[in-house]
Amino acid sequence: MSQLNLAPLTNFDIGVVAAAAIAIVALRARALDRSGALAACVVGTATFGALGLPGAAVLLAFFVTSVGLSRVGKSRKLELLIDVGKTGARDGTQVLANGGIAALCALGALWIDARFAVAFAGAFAAATADTWGTEIGTLVPGKPRSILDLRPIATGLSGGVTIAGTLAEIAGACFIAAIAIATHVTAGTVHVAVAIALGGIAGALADSILGASVQSLRWCGQCRRATEREPHVCGANTTPLRGLAWFGNDAVNASATIVGALVAFTLAR
Repeated sequence: MSQLNLAPLTNFDIGVVAAAAIAIVALRARALDRSGALAACVVGTATFGALGLPGAAVLLAFFVTSVGLSRVGKSRKLELLIDVGKTGARDGTQVLANGGIAALCALGALWIDARFAVAFAGAFAAATADTWGTEIGTLVPGKPRSILDLRPIATGLSGGVTIAGTLAEIAGACFIAAIAIATHVTAGTVHVAVAIALGGIAGALADSILGASVQSLRWCGQCRRATEREPHVCGANTTPLRGLAWFGNDAVNASATIVGALVAFTLAR
């Protein structure tokens, strides 16, 4: 009697199952919407498939802390962030903006050069730094100031910085660097850890600069205030105030992760 020989499971096989399970939990917890859950499956599968458990640890370190911090002071944030483009469950575009570049770097580490693992960690360090800075900075009393001219701006609008938010960005970047080294997602040296952390900080800085200059900002004539929404929450249509109409917050986040990946990769070399 012939025996059925089954091919061994690969990391990609395990990754798609694990990513789907986590995405379903996040969907039911309303941390992701349906498109966000699908995008998370893609990012998670690529990450685990290419880098295994160490890569998954870095991804989960970003995702779990980001969701956790978003729940802190949630009601107050909803009141303050009325002019921000997206709130609530993350959609597919948001997931890919934060994790898409990292997923590509993970695949690069598998198929091109193992050193792309540093870029992977740098991309997530930037995404984590930006998220921690936003979530913690929003909770601090007082208005943030524009990173370009230091004028006070509405809480939550892109390009604003606070001392607490900046310290949170540094902490987030260092946290991911520590996770990456501890799990051996890349070579465990102090030099590489510093490169990843600096990549994360550089990415968060780029996020603020782009948010204060290139990102689309609009004006609600009825409420007499700047906003990233169209239409505004009051229902009125808005007019362009600054930046490129097509360059929204998701484009800024993706650009920040690119900067984080490039800086970490370059410094690690």
